[in-house]
Amino acid sequence: MAREIIDIEITTEYIKLDSLMKFANLTETGGIAKEIIAEGRVYVNGEVCLMRGKKIREGDIVTVEDYEVHVKNI
Repeated sequence: MAREIIDIEITTEYIKLDSLMKFANLTETGGIAKEIIAEGRVYVNGEVCLMRGKKIREGDIVTVEDYEVHVKNI
């Protein structure tokens, strides 16, 4: 099954992983994002990421279940 791709544009150099998940509407709150990250269900560029404060930059791909978030700078 194909993943749904979400393109997110940021205006800063980076966005923290938990903030990105909330910004992309993958979670309702930062607390839920923190739990999902701690459970090892989030991938950054194909690798499991357990750091909710991980800096996500342009070109990074964040995968959460059936969603793939592509980050671009504007």
